[in-house]
Amino acid sequence: METTETSQTNSTPFPNIPPIIESNDSEYVDSGVPSTVAIAGHPLHPLSVIFPIAFLAAALGSDFGYWLTRDFFWARASLWLIGLGLGGGVLAAAIGLSDFFKIERVRKRSAGWAHLILNISILVLTLINFLLRLGDPESGILPWGLVLSLIVGTLTSASGWFGAELSYRHKIGVVGAGSRRYP
Repeated sequence: METTETSQTNSTPFPNIPPIIESNDSEYVDSGVPSTVAIAGHPLHPLSVIFPIAFLAAALGSDFGYWLTRDFFWARASLWLIGLGLGGGVLAAAIGLSDFFKIERVRKRSAGWAHLILNISILVLTLINFLLRLGDPESGILPWGLVLSLIVGTLTSASGWFGAELSYRHKIGVVGAGSRRYP
């Protein structure tokens, strides 16, 4: 006869809802997989995404500022913020790609592929948004620049969810001695 305590230790604490959220019992007892790009065991990918996310979120805010005021300051601010977000995003992508290609566990999870595809989409849309504004920051904002900024903001939120799935649910990029292939 199985007790409640035994059944709780033999199943994951979260539901298995593929392909959006996958759970694997063995990953909960595994110590986790360290990042391939780290300093003193601290993964650099989560650290490197902070600024691009902040810049692109602020660009959305400055686009709204321009929409409400038509002040050139907001147009110039958006151009700079999108440019900085793009540059920082490329750096974060290079670090993240190292983990994606060197840690098989990432590639075996739908969260890994969703995170990758969303981030590539974000970078492509951000590049388009930047080029749209490059010659004339004001003319590129309404309507397409603002729409692109909204889409990038939405995709960034979804990508962050999947990145957290990789870290918290699948224990990737954490301090541990687990297998890079599979637990």
